[in-house]
Amino acid sequence: MLKKLQNQKGFSLIELLVVVVIIAILAAIAVPIYMSYVRQARSTEAQSAIAALRQTYRVYYQTYGSTTDYDVEAALKDTNLGNRTEKNWEFEVVGNPPKKYMATSTTDFPEGEGKQVWYDVEDAAYHGYGIDDEDSEEEELLD
Repeated sequence: MLKKLQNQKGFSLIELLVVVVIIAILAAIAVPIYMSYVRQARSTEAQSAIAALRQTYRVYYQTYGSTTDYDVEAALKDTNLGNRTEKNWEFEVVGNPPKKYMATSTTDFPEGEGKQVWYDVEDAAYHGYGIDDEDSEEEELLD
């Protein structure tokens, strides 16, 4: 019986440690990249809602010639966003005609409240959570 145990082959402790270290290095690289994709995907919900809200404001402006009497609550009702989107985000429109459309996450949002995504009409671009942070992460990796 003792002879059988001596002839068995297995992994040494060093080989197992090398494998664990390699897995840890791969995880350290992959997890931040994955989290960045998750942030981008979650901000896409706000971007889609803002695009729909912008379209609603555009239609109202073309119909009535002004958005003075048109508030966010009426626009959201006309836009008819999904319940989940309305639970995750609070919307605000700045200016008349609108210059900025903002979405701020609520407590129901998976990443927590206070995350902001906004569309700047002058820049014609989205900014904020899940959008601008990818540029700053790339700059950190280059430094």
